[in-house]
Amino acid sequence: MFPTFEKIKELADKQGISINKLEENLGLSRNTIYNIKTKKPSAERLQEIADYFNVSTDYLLGRTDNPHIASDKDAPIDFKEAAAGSMLFDGKPLSEDDIDFIAAVLEAHFKNKE
Repeated sequence: MFPTFEKIKELADKQGISINKLEENLGLSRNTIYNIKTKKPSAERLQEIADYFNVSTDYLLGRTDNPHIASDKDAPIDFKEAAAGSMLFDGKPLSEDDIDFIAAVLEAHFKNKE
């Protein structure tokens, strides 16, 4: 199975839409996206789906974990997400207050560097 379908399913779930609704939104015939489980999509189809979700085709192909599209500008950093996803203390997850504090410190630090 190709990782592409799983990435698409994950992105659709985050937006609260089903695969069938995604196909409808893109004007695709039924089961077009489900077929990606076993068949490689065309470059055009892959680009169409990537554009819909505003992610890179490399992300959909599983070549990178970074969903952001490469550009001349740096992608904005979600400091709260970064703190929540990578911080543990003594094996215990940080509280929401701790995450908010760390995110605020990081944001202030990077704003002061500009």
